[in-house]
Amino acid sequence: MTRFMATAAALSFVALAATACNTPQERALGGGAVGAAGGALVGQAIGGNTGATVAGAVIGGLAGAMIGAGTAPGQCQYHQQDSRGRPMYDRNGNPVTFQAACR
Repeated sequence: MTRFMATAAALSFVALAATACNTPQERALGGGAVGAAGGALVGQAIGGNTGATVAGAVIGGLAGAMIGAGTAPGQCQYHQQDSRGRPMYDRNGNPVTFQAACR
């Protein structure tokens, strides 16, 4: 039991490093890994058997992946500004925009 907890804790710390990624896919993968490790620890602590550990890992992994993908920073659309900070427009009167990471 102690060896399992030490291994699960070490894997949790490694997976935690992967959660600082930026794309939704990378965040889902990192969140799923952290969730699975945490779920396995909780399942083992509550159930004390292999079935509870696997169920906790599956539930935690799914929840972590959904949360990780949902919290990924997205792309926002901004109005381009001239040197005085005024919005720029094209010849048809449409605002000139660009996409960048959200602030």
